[in-house]
Amino acid sequence: MKKILAVAASAVLAASMAFSLASCGGYVDDGVFRVGFIFLHDETSTYDKNFIDSALEAAEKFGLSQDDNTLILRTNVPEGDECYEAAVDLAESGCDVIFADSFGHESYMIKAAKKYPEVEFCHATGTQAHTAGLDNYHNAFAEIYEGRYLAGVAAGMKLAEMIEDGEFTASEAKMGYVGAFPYAEVISGFTSFYLGAKSIVPEVTMTVRYTSSWYDEVAEKNTATALINEGCKLISQHADSLGAPSACEEKGVPNVSYNGSTKSTGPNTYIVSSRINWTPYFEYMIECAKNEETIVADWVGTLETDSVQILELNTDVAAAGTQEKLDEVMAELKAGTLHVFDTSKFTVDGETLTSYLADVDDEGDYVPDTEAISDGYFHESEYRSAPYFDIIIDGITSITSES
Repeated sequence: MKKILAVAASAVLAASMAFSLASCGGYVDDGVFRVGFIFLHDETSTYDKNFIDSALEAAEKFGLSQDDNTLILRTNVPEGDECYEAAVDLAESGCDVIFADSFGHESYMIKAAKKYPEVEFCHATGTQAHTAGLDNYHNAFAEIYEGRYLAGVAAGMKLAEMIEDGEFTASEAKMGYVGAFPYAEVISGFTSFYLGAKSIVPEVTMTVRYTSSWYDEVAEKNTATALINEGCKLISQHADSLGAPSACEEKGVPNVSYNGSTKSTGPNTYIVSSRINWTPYFEYMIECAKNEETIVADWVGTLETDSVQILELNTDVAAAGTQEKLDEVMAELKAGTLHVFDTSKFTVDGETLTSYLADVDDEGDYVPDTEAISDGYFHESEYRSAPYFDIIIDGITSITSES
């Protein structure tokens, strides 16, 4: 009994010492390995839920838990000074590695990384790790454009089935896309989705409308409804709520979602979803931090690492033969015999692109600096992890609030 009390007293004393050190300011190194996560929203956002689920899965593998404070989650952290404050709090709570999940968190994570060189800071969708000159700041993303392309193939198969059934003609095959912002990440995603559909239905067109928010259920639902009312036969999205899927279910229009299945919201309209599986990166990040090994500046997940996933097909809605077609195309992507942004498969203002300078070295000036086209295709996510494909190709109408 005395031994149990002594152990308990030691634990209380250690926790008290850590709290005192954190209160005084500065990174706490008490010999306990901790991981901290910063999320823009919470589990009500499909985007953040995808990260949270992966964080919990990776943490379990390493025996990290919220119960003993070795895993610390901060949700609903805006893209502002609140992010820096959350990062500081996590560093001063003894976290050895800290991850943030939203593009707008980046400058605040960099600021925190400069203040706490002993701590590893990792960030999804960011663009500056390879130019920031910080050994403890890292970006990560995945080749999700391949997952988007596969989702587009499933969409194209559905359109082809509807055309064959006489619901509309090939010339009327128009898709709608609910985008958050006209950023490269969104443009890369909707272009790859469109090209996947176009590989099945060459006549397909697509209209993109933006909500100017990553998460606004009302705006996303209204935008999807507007696209449907404009004659769009199928809707997809790069926005984080269930707004678009719910609009599709109400209107009886097929839907392809992102970041997770929305079958429960749209059992009669949901076809499939693509997602980035963040578990492989989180496991890599934690392993490196625990062993004091270098975390690469730009980590890119692939189909081979299971970082890019196409989720279970809703066979009640998907066209016959879709799974077989997805398996065929996935094999081609993995083999490198198919490139999503093959320049022979699209045009810009009626012309085939042979050269394109992309803004890879993000200095905040939006100045193109890197030739991205070679060997007949645009090399997405090869020169940094985050997407930089920002071209509006023929067949896609991108409507911003200024348009």
